[in-house]
Amino acid sequence: QVQLVESGGGLVQAGGSLRLSCAASGRTVSDYTMAWFRQFPGKEREFVAGIRRNPDTTNYVDSVKGRFTISRDVAKNTVYLQMNSLKPEDTAVYYCAANYGSRWSLQFMDYWGKGTLVTVSS
Repeated sequence: QVQLVESGGGLVQAGGSLRLSCAASGRTVSDYTMAWFRQFPGKEREFVAGIRRNPDTTNYVDSVKGRFTISRDVAKNTVYLQMNSLKPEDTAVYYCAANYGSRWSLQFMDYWGKGTLVTVSS
């Protein structure tokens, strides 16, 4: 079992950057496919970015390609989401998730963090 704790959210102006962190405990992040999801008010949680284990294949939702980068630091047992060129429409609660397999979809995630709020002002 793994516990996930997100941090790094906050308020930023449009065009700015934030880096979200997902610190894992209990197991190593290299044992899982790790992903970031986000949830807009009144909407279902949606996939943002993911990184598979061995090899580190990555995947992104089209709306963040070229702006967001997911990465994994095994030594720190942490997964990051670097978010650049932020837009007001990126405002959401961002969640870290992990699953034993190689799927990206929400229903296949085994573990979740509690989320961190990102607010992008125009």
